[in-house]
This record gives sequence, structure tokens and C-alpha cells, in this order.
Amino acid sequence: MSQHFLLSAKARTLSLASVLRMTDAEAETTFRNLRWAAGKAVCPHCECPTVYECRRPNGVLRFRCKACRKDFSITSGTLFAHHKMPLQTYLAAIAIFCNEVKGKSALALSRDLDCQYKTAFVLAHKLREAMATELKGRTLGGVGRIAEIDGGYFGGYVKPANHKENRRDRRLVKNQNGKRQCVVIIRERDGKTLPAVFRSEGEAMGFIRNRVLPGTELMADESGAWNDLHGRYAVRRINHQEAYSLAGACTNGAEEFFSRMRRAEIGHHHHIAGAYLIRYAQEASWREDHRRVDNGAQVRAVASLALAARPSVDFCGYWQRAN
Repeated sequence: MSQHFLLSAKARTLSLASVLRMTDAEAETTFRNLRWAAGKAVCPHCECPTVYECRRPNGVLRFRCKACRKDFSITSGTLFAHHKMPLQTYLAAIAIFCNEVKGKSALALSRDLDCQYKTAFVLAHKLREAMATELKGRTLGGVGRIAEIDGGYFGGYVKPANHKENRRDRRLVKNQNGKRQCVVIIRERDGKTLPAVFRSEGEAMGFIRNRVLPGTELMADESGAWNDLHGRYAVRRINHQEAYSLAGACTNGAEEFFSRMRRAEIGHHHHIAGAYLIRYAQEASWREDHRRVDNGAQVRAVASLALAARPSVDFCGYWQRAN
């Protein structure tokens, strides 16, 4: 029996101890190399490459552009803009976040970094936002390719009544609280994944048509929501009351995604509000796509995505109610 990837030495190429031993200069060099080619700074305001270091009296690194004369830092114009903690702490946060294969709770992250829960909450969501940039505009499938489609419902928990005679069937719409949402996942076999959030599976038809290329063979369960797919794609269905896989038809890859996401919800987050459900789904998708990548490469990938992204639309000034 082959060894699981996460148990092998190939999965461990970066230790948290090595990050915590970094000096300020080493952390600065790491961020410079991740953001700019060969670590040569470029002005984020006018994109002029002619800049020079202009450190503050307290030693904080700043650059000044010779063209527009504006000052900027390594994180200016990125998801980490206006940061308050040292760069080494952000590298440690990314390493901690990536090492958790099912997700990382904001409360645990706040303890690890010795910061407020609010700080950890926003930082974790910024990392999820960075992961989501990799999914932007992604299309799946094509001629000769197979993709699996499935939906899973999250949120909207209704606590059962104490006495048995007062309990209601919580699966019925009339007994729900309206907060339950459906995560629809498209997963290409031996390929990437793509999630989206809707009120129900039936609302995902437009999303599927826009993101799944013509000629793709689709795998779906017996849900009536997928019936309209037959008019555009070759679709094979699997009845899970009879089997999980039958004659090559299955949605096990999509179910693996939901397994990861439900374990994250139950074991780490406990509760995912509807407004943030898409971010958690995108995080689970990114983790699923990079499950065979060593942790050092994962940290570099997330840090590079964060430094390439613009300041967060959703979480910049979140606690100040600026948005």
C-alpha cells in the first residue's frame, strides 16, 4: 500500500520554526521576491521601476518613486495594505493557515498569533480572498473530458424542540429558517474544481453553462435539478440509493469536496454565516486542488496571490464599517 502524500517527507518543505526564526530583513526579502521579479521594487502608483529605499526613522522599510515622488511599502496596493503586524507574522499566519488541510478557525489563529479575534478573522478571510483570485474566470471540461456536478446544503441550522411531540421535519421548507444555502461544485476528473453558492441546485444552470465547456461529459446524481443539462451536455446519472459508483458513473470526486468542507464546518468553524459561505467554499476548492502540493509551495502560492491582489473590497476597514 502506497504512503499517503501528507505522511511523506515531500509534503513537508517548510517548517513553522524556520519562519519564526526569520529576521526582519529576511522577511522583507521574502516578500520582495514574492511580489516583484528578482525582488526589484516597482512603484504601484505609476509602475515606474526607478525607486529607492527610504526607511522611516523607526527602521520600517519604505520606497520612494523618482517619477511620482510617492512613498510606498512592500504591501502597498495589495491585500496586506495598511498592515499593522510585522511581515514575519504574516508569513507565519500563511504557513499556519496552509498547514491545516481542513481549514483554520479564526479563534485558533488569534491564539497562535497572539492577536485579537477580530484581527485573525479579517486576516483569514483575506487569505481566502487571495485563494479565490485563482478561481476567477475558470472554465472546466472540454471535448473528451469528464466533470462531476453536485450540490450540498449548508447553514440554516434549526434546533429541534425539546419534547418529541413538538418536533418538526426540518427538511421541509416550511420548517426552515430561510438561511440554508446550496453550494454547487463542478469538479473535473483529474482536474480543477469550481464552487458557487445558490438558494437551490436548480438555480445553478446558468453558472454551469457558462463555466463548463461544450463537449464535456457530465456526471450527476438523480436530482431533478440536473434534468435540463441533458439538452446541452452528455450526462450520465447515478442513483445513490442503489450504488455510489456504477459502470463508471459516479460523483465521488464532488463528494470528496463536500467531505472536506463539512469537516471544516463541523470541526473548525462550527458555524458559517451565509454571507461568507462562498469564501469558505472557495477555500475548500483551493485546498482540494492543491492537496498534492507541498506546504512550502502552498505558502508561496497564497502569499503571491495576496501580493498580486488589490486591497480587499469586503474586508478592508471591515470592523470600522467602512464598506
